[in-house]
Amino acid sequence: FFDTNLSSDRRVSCATCHDPARAFTDGRALAHGVHDAAGTRNTPTLVNSGSGRSFFWDGRADTLEAQVLQPMTNPKEMGLTDAEIESRTGMTRTDVAAALASYLRTIRSHESRVDYFRAGQTEMLTADEKAGFDIFRGKGQCVPCHTGPNFTDDRFHNTGVGARTATADAGRFAVTHDDRDRGAFKTPTLRDVALTAPYMHDGSLATLEDVVEFYDRGGVRNPNQDRRMRPLNLSADEKRQLVAFLKALNGRITEGVPGR
Repeated sequence: FFDTNLSSDRRVSCATCHDPARAFTDGRALAHGVHDAAGTRNTPTLVNSGSGRSFFWDGRADTLEAQVLQPMTNPKEMGLTDAEIESRTGMTRTDVAAALASYLRTIRSHESRVDYFRAGQTEMLTADEKAGFDIFRGKGQCVPCHTGPNFTDDRFHNTGVGARTATADAGRFAVTHDDRDRGAFKTPTLRDVALTAPYMHDGSLATLEDVVEFYDRGGVRNPNQDRRMRPLNLSADEKRQLVAFLKALNGRITEGVPGR
């Protein structure tokens, strides 16, 4: 995961884009790979990826084993061939995928203040954070998509982000070829979300405040927008409280130790 030998210019590793100090993201709007080639999408976090049902913003990989090899052979990311992967590691591509996927499953975020609050320690959240949690579950309409212990439904939704550009990213449509999936992207986890800016599949929103404003407006209207997207009419205080709650989702990130 940390070995730059697994890239064509020997300068890029998996950790180049998935930096542990940034909750396994890179802080860029769009990922950069070998020879500083710019990608087309934002680097998603790997935190709690072991519980995911599909991978990449468009869900084109069904398993972590299928996911980990694609960046290695992508010419804009690590730029190797399958033969080069095997010659540089001395392992079969299957074994390389198994080893990397096994490591990714150990990357976990837990023990956030929200977790303690949900377990009954109500003093762990401030008054603003508690109010933000109420907004998250109610007026903010966040729970239908950001649900469960990982705060994601692992499904794909068109919020209108991609509809703002002239060359819109087709998103999930490129995988399913179903027009209903045009412009739809996977719901990201909100675990450690305060560490993973910028946001959205294209990195177009710089701060959590920007994200809340986007949803408060109801996103960007387009023919395939999720029917649940509509203006929220949050007050300035409600927006501030919602952001405060989101920041309380930062937890303790551990990696490399199975079961911890």
